[in-house]
Amino acid sequence: MRPRVRTAALTGYADLARSLGLDPTELLGDVGLTLTDLDTPDRWIAAAPAARLLELSARRAPCEDFGVRLAERRRLGSLGPISVVLRDEPDLRSAVDLLIRYERVYNEALHMRLHEHDELARITVWLEFGEPAPAGQALDLVMGAVVGIIRALIGNDWAPLSASFAHPRPRDPASYRRTFGPGVRFDQDFTGLELLVRDLVAPVLTSDASVRPYSRQFLDDVVAPGYPTFATQVSETVELLLPAGRCSLKTVSRYLGMRPRALQTLLAEDGHSFSAIVHATRARLVERYLPNDGYSVTEVSQLLGFGAPSAFTRWFQARFGTSPSEWRRNARAGSLPAAIGDGQAT
Repeated sequence: MRPRVRTAALTGYADLARSLGLDPTELLGDVGLTLTDLDTPDRWIAAAPAARLLELSARRAPCEDFGVRLAERRRLGSLGPISVVLRDEPDLRSAVDLLIRYERVYNEALHMRLHEHDELARITVWLEFGEPAPAGQALDLVMGAVVGIIRALIGNDWAPLSASFAHPRPRDPASYRRTFGPGVRFDQDFTGLELLVRDLVAPVLTSDASVRPYSRQFLDDVVAPGYPTFATQVSETVELLLPAGRCSLKTVSRYLGMRPRALQTLLAEDGHSFSAIVHATRARLVERYLPNDGYSVTEVSQLLGFGAPSAFTRWFQARFGTSPSEWRRNARAGSLPAAIGDGQAT
């Protein structure tokens, strides 16, 4: 099943498209959607067509900052039920942790991570569509939405220290500076926000401690939190060790504090195998790295733990039926080759 997104993510799309002289009905039809799909905010649609819609709209306008402009039309309620709980979190760190923990409640393609080091913190974002899809405009929308959420929670005058984008610098970055502040960077090796750690302890303006137990209970009643399974823990360890080229069964087992046979047994009980998890993790990471022109194919092969680019190419061809370079071109163009995961098995 392909990752989905709530149609609330496209709040304001039709109005923005019309303001730029576009026909939203025609554009939606070009990616297999309709205006009716956008009528109900809680309706779920495949994330890849939504990303193609943003890219297609940006090209036809032309409007390089389409995603940023659309983010300006988003409100906290666009997140759905989780927005009720966010308003009563005690501080920004708790709110960001909640956004990350429940990210699949509002966008199944979105992945966010919060890292803190000394006095700096970084919120990294990326998208995994399950197939080649252009991510630039969609990531711009996510970045603008995250900044909007933070401002709604701790104050409209907040701005990140810097906002990094993996895509090239637009001809006119004025709207990026207006939304994210002066510290905007392009052609970076990640997309995300950098802020001061002290910002994370900023109190949420609408927080009410007396209401918090009820808002949390409301969220738990609506959706159960996603506790990691053992297979998920193995996959996360594989992801950590792949770039170092040390992703063997023995190494992963040692990292998790168990014997290799025990690891295999636990995975088998849930219908998994170690090799399948390694292949699936590599396939997932391809979507994070390969569309980014900042990484060469050789660098991507190293990040996925291959000893040589030729080994990576053979694995990629066998799994997806195309070369890494061709997949990258398809993702950039927004075309529709076979979805990731639909290629050959391990």
